[in-house]
Amino acid sequence: MSESTAGSRGATRDLIGLHRTMVRIRVFEERVQELFLARKLPGFVHVYLGEEAVAVGVCAALEPADYITSTHRGHGHSIAKGVDLDRLMSELFGKETGVCRGRGGSMHVADFGLGMLGANGIVGGGFGLAAGAGLTSSLRNTGQVAVCFFGDGGINKGTFHEALNFAAVMHLPVVFVCENNQFAQYTARELTTSVRDLSVRAASYGIPGETVDGNDIEAVRLSATVAVDRARRGDGPSLLVMETYRYGGHFVGDMEEYRDKAAVEERRQRDPIALVEDRLAGRGVAADDVAAAWEDARREVERAVEFAEASPYPDASTALDGLFAPEARR
Repeated sequence: MSESTAGSRGATRDLIGLHRTMVRIRVFEERVQELFLARKLPGFVHVYLGEEAVAVGVCAALEPADYITSTHRGHGHSIAKGVDLDRLMSELFGKETGVCRGRGGSMHVADFGLGMLGANGIVGGGFGLAAGAGLTSSLRNTGQVAVCFFGDGGINKGTFHEALNFAAVMHLPVVFVCENNQFAQYTARELTTSVRDLSVRAASYGIPGETVDGNDIEAVRLSATVAVDRARRGDGPSLLVMETYRYGGHFVGDMEEYRDKAAVEERRQRDPIALVEDRLAGRGVAADDVAAAWEDARREVERAVEFAEASPYPDASTALDGLFAPEARR
């Protein structure tokens, strides 16, 4: 077998794995949407439909010990980083078996053991956390990299500028990933941001900035790999702007009166999962193998729903558990 042939087969195997993770996120989020509309989930839910290539491509460039910080739209990031689907679904149900014992819900999922430092209900809430994680890695010389996921609304927060400036000055191993899904809650990006190419802001801090097709999983992974490798070898932070689109509204149940339905359908023509499947077909992967990924994901998600529904709610007497640090022993 020639080197080029072996490399091509390896690339195809990698793409198959990326596709399976993207499908798991898509199926999970579609089921979460159904459950919320059926009033089975408490609180608000913000799904990641249409943005799967960003989370999967970026996390594919990371090591298990690396850190990520997330947003209120954090299920996709959690799954891409390896959070267990049973525990994630249970968390959304508010159950004791959830990844945060039912205390966090949809917008505050965290799994420190996997380096998932938390989704965040505050827009731009992850900037300081990621910079702090990068500082910890730098001071301890662990070689870990921190990735901060945030939206185009977050790029206008003061904490964005503070964190990027601090990370640049300190040469911290942080990759800032802007998921430009074109809307900050209900407001189009062009109404809130003075520049069209958001990555040009990186120049203000003397760090690399790049705009990437966030629907192209291979382009995302390549860009993320370069930025992560750069951070890991001590060359400091980067800003990556992933151009993508959210298929649903700001939250499940949003009436979406602020955007044109025809424009949404036009964006759906570049569905990130469909793009991967076209690419796999072109590389000789059988349609049955692609279909199997969907079937496997549906079974896994249904098992997660069954697990969550069968799990107990937290006991009321434990409501304050974890709220306060334990008293130091003298």
